[in-house]
Amino acid sequence: MTIKILIIDDDPDLVLAARMPLEQAGYEVFSAGTLEEGLAAVDTIKPNLIILDVMMDTHTAGFQLAQKLHGAGAKPEHQAIPILMVTAVHQTTPLRFSPDDDYLPVDAFIDKPIDPKTLLAQVSTLLQKT
Repeated sequence: MTIKILIIDDDPDLVLAARMPLEQAGYEVFSAGTLEEGLAAVDTIKPNLIILDVMMDTHTAGFQLAQKLHGAGAKPEHQAIPILMVTAVHQTTPLRFSPDDDYLPVDAFIDKPIDPKTLLAQVSTLLQKT
């Protein structure tokens, strides 16, 4: 069975930087560029894992999408999909985020720019938990 990964990010360079090592590792990779496109893609693609940017069409779009997928009232099939959040916030501000079931329901974080080895290791770890 091919493992499907959905990258939800509005930066085509980041999507390409993530897509290349993931496809080389044998994953089937899809992408969406906005919160709404991402939400629709989750239902049509039914990914095994989501890589989600924080800032897209708004500064909080990634947080909002994580809430829709894993927050209170989310569909059970959405809650089962691991979310790896990608952010540059840790490098550009003193703010620090970490997964939180109530406020930030994601499974892990990875900083931009994405290191391919770190990405593949994190993806593998998250997929093993499902």
